[in-house]
Amino acid sequence: MLRRVLVTGGNKGIGLEVVKRFLEIDYEVIVVARDFSDFPYKENEKTTMIEYDLSDVEGLPKLAEQVGEIDTLINNAGFMQPKYTYDNYPKEAKEKIMNVDLHTPVELITIFSEGMKKRGYGKIVNTASIAGQIGHPDIWYGIAKAGIINATKIFAKLLGSHGIIINCIAPTPVETNMQKDNSEERKAEFKKILPCGRFAEPEEAAEVIFWLATTCPEYVNGTTIDFNNGSYAR
Repeated sequence: MLRRVLVTGGNKGIGLEVVKRFLEIDYEVIVVARDFSDFPYKENEKTTMIEYDLSDVEGLPKLAEQVGEIDTLINNAGFMQPKYTYDNYPKEAKEKIMNVDLHTPVELITIFSEGMKKRGYGKIVNTASIAGQIGHPDIWYGIAKAGIINATKIFAKLLGSHGIIINCIAPTPVETNMQKDNSEERKAEFKKILPCGRFAEPEEAAEVIFWLATTCPEYVNGTTIDFNNGSYAR
């Protein structure tokens, strides 16, 4: 094993907690994000920071060259734009969210799985959302997250025979900076359907991602973990 993991959006929130967990087990961690101003692991010799706008799909092959070989991929980066309505969604905004939340994760899986296939081993975890299961007022966010759930199922069939395990987590809202884009009214309504009455903490979601990326058995493949406190039972 290479013990090298790539975490997109690992500069804050859930991704930062994932970075922390991998550093605790002495992995080399490559973090791709747009801003590292508040990143707490700048001086850690096991951490490599790469500033990159993940909406740039065409530049991903060059990014991959900079990253190098990995055996673990965490497609964590994502964002939503609830300020736009389905009938008033600018083309540029639509393309950007689809690139970051769906197209780039799929491309990174495609690129890095080649090396994983040669080594006969790899773990991939995608961060989706309950929005991909029940819908979302930000229609293109919901569509992108539904797409990454489906992509997880497809790639499990395509890559499983090569020793590559790919899974997904679909969280309800987590207490991260992303919540600044949600209205107080929507957050209050959402908390009403959560049995525990609160949003998840980033470290809770990160623990699930970390398990999927490390010790989960190979029979857990193509699965979406419902991380929603029982608010959406299926």
